[in-house]
Amino acid sequence: MAMICKRLFFFVFLFISFNHMQAQKGIIPEPYTVLLQEGNFSFSPRTIVSFNAEVLADEVVVFNDFLIKYYGISLKTYSKVPPPNAVYLKLDKSLQGEAYQLEIKSTQILITGTETGIFRGLMTLFQLLPADFNGTANLPCLLIQDAPRFAWRGMHLDVCRHFFPKEDVMKYIDYLAMYKMNTFHWHLTDDQGWRIEIKKYPELTSIGGWRKGTLIGHASDETQKTDTARYGGFYTQDEVKEIVDYAAKRHITVVPEIEMPGHSLAAVTSYPWLSCKKASDGVATGWGVFENVFCTSDSVFTFLENVLDEITPLFPGEYIHIGGDECPKVNWKTCPVCQTRIKELNLKSEEELQSWFIQRVEKHINSKGKKIIGWDEILEGGLAPNAAVMSWRGMESGVEAAKQKHFVVMTPVSHCYFDYYQGNPAAEPLAIGGYTPLAKVYDFEPVPAELNAEEAKYILGAQANLWTEYIGDFSHVGYMLFPRLLALSEVLWSPAVQRDYVSFRSRLLTQFDRLDRFKINYARSIFEIKKTVVSDTIKRQLSVELSQEFQQGDIYYTLDGTTPSTTSMIYAKPFSVLSDCELKATVFDKDGKEKGKTSQTFSVSKSSGASIKLTYPPSPYYNYGSPYTLVDGILGRIPWNGKEWLGFSDNDFEAVIDLGKSETVSSVKVDVLKAEISWIYMPEHMTVSLSSDGKDFYVANDWSLQNDPEAGRTIGVVIKPSTARYVKVNLKKFGEIPTGKPGAGNGAWLFVGEIIVN
Repeated sequence: MAMICKRLFFFVFLFISFNHMQAQKGIIPEPYTVLLQEGNFSFSPRTIVSFNAEVLADEVVVFNDFLIKYYGISLKTYSKVPPPNAVYLKLDKSLQGEAYQLEIKSTQILITGTETGIFRGLMTLFQLLPADFNGTANLPCLLIQDAPRFAWRGMHLDVCRHFFPKEDVMKYIDYLAMYKMNTFHWHLTDDQGWRIEIKKYPELTSIGGWRKGTLIGHASDETQKTDTARYGGFYTQDEVKEIVDYAAKRHITVVPEIEMPGHSLAAVTSYPWLSCKKASDGVATGWGVFENVFCTSDSVFTFLENVLDEITPLFPGEYIHIGGDECPKVNWKTCPVCQTRIKELNLKSEEELQSWFIQRVEKHINSKGKKIIGWDEILEGGLAPNAAVMSWRGMESGVEAAKQKHFVVMTPVSHCYFDYYQGNPAAEPLAIGGYTPLAKVYDFEPVPAELNAEEAKYILGAQANLWTEYIGDFSHVGYMLFPRLLALSEVLWSPAVQRDYVSFRSRLLTQFDRLDRFKINYARSIFEIKKTVVSDTIKRQLSVELSQEFQQGDIYYTLDGTTPSTTSMIYAKPFSVLSDCELKATVFDKDGKEKGKTSQTFSVSKSSGASIKLTYPPSPYYNYGSPYTLVDGILGRIPWNGKEWLGFSDNDFEAVIDLGKSETVSSVKVDVLKAEISWIYMPEHMTVSLSSDGKDFYVANDWSLQNDPEAGRTIGVVIKPSTARYVKVNLKKFGEIPTGKPGAGNGAWLFVGEIIVN
């Protein structure tokens, strides 16, 4: 009898565990706890929502709006004692902030919390409805207790490079609400357009809201082309109020960004007296950083204060974002007004002048009951007393600000730039560059390990940024946002100890079904065939491994550039690449339907598969497959992505390649990247040295950018045929970025893709 009871308990446990997993299957971000109970609740159009109409009317209206918009049903409401078959919303102030409890019983669904918590619970209930919901669903009885990890869970949208009408912005806010994000960072002014009505300065939108054309192709293209179509748009203050109210009803705070002192060309074009030059260059038609910025005259501050006096009442949130990034100081250095400021204030530099600029603006914003937040450049020259920092160039500035007891929002370019590629660039829409795949977003940890417990309290949370230089329509916005938004939402909401990428991927499939049902465009790069190139230093060969994150069928491949079919070679184990070839691979399911693919061109040289050592490590943000990515036979792609390049910011480059045996060496080439819009420059100098023992090297030849100013992406030297086993390559990094270029005054980056020895 005891054995029978044990077996019965075991099978009940398996059943509960299975249903527990099924209950969580579609929920992203993952709740704090989910406890399965017996039974089901029948959810249908006959279900009633019971609530206190005096305080929860907005939450119910929005929930019904989601049901109507995505499933075509609406629930009746009831404001008295909840009847059977009801969703009962009950305020419980003991659950603070955004915490909520959701209990599904066979006769009732109970959601408790504050108004915000109840809304988050309603979004969980919305996700529990199956993707194929057709009006009725049996929801498993369960108890969810949930609360967010971080207070700031944000997404940014740039509407300056490309403009999105009110209706699109509202859709964007819906997407954030669906996945429990609570902050919408609205980038409203930049060089390419001023997008918000300011009644005191109407020409900000009548002139600054429009440009005479838009860049065609990529900003790193050697030849720049621009169309001649007038482009622009702006939001009236009434539209802004409508959008802010729309977000508030979804418990999302809107943080406006009004850029200063740089990225202000649209404003300066509208009113040329705002600049040191007192002249207009026109609203920018291309991308980058421009020198014509706000002056530091009193009239400029009067202008900014008047603008902010109209801005602050429109946005009830705590923060106003003032930009503060990428401000060239070249005009300040020659401007009599700015130089007089520096002398009168006993400042040491133009960087300190910018700090004074930000602090003066902060005082005015503080007087309006608001606080400022800015990009991490506002740390330079001294941080304004009450400012919060968005750390974008890495995590280091966020660490510095937190140690100074300033609040921080982490948004590092390494993990949180959703304008970067998320898959194979050959199969993706044109993007600015970089590589931020789904798994990397999910791996993001907003609290740096170097902060102690007290300092970590200053990390408000994190957000991702969606810059729109190459995003011209809202369908493309969806593609860049999804599924990475889902990964970020789980990073910011769920407990760190619960984070499990395997579990997340399984729940993601349900979300894909939902996105399909909702007709939301999303990237399918996670279904691509993943290729891993391993340098076999013993055999001195390149070994290629193919894999799938989701097993959808068998992989078929070719090495001659032809399109694979089900009669091509079937992948069974890693294979060697011994000569130049073009790999193409496709997954076919059991019905012969194509489910995913990849392609890659290999250029094999004597260094391919060789052992390589780097003297100085690359930046941790651009360090995929280091150092073997330099000898894997794959040239870096342009437009660039981080996957095929190693990036160096602090040190020059030095690599020693061991060819395994003495070889005749007659040329050494290096695949380097020039993308000045991204602060990436050609090296100034290259030296190639040879050795037979790895200890005593002699210089074989060198190359200079000064002697070859038109050098392309591959630089190199021809050597008198020499016998050597070891090849050392030194690249001297370009120095400070010159005036007039994006990132002027900062150190240039060096990106290396491949070293080719023949």
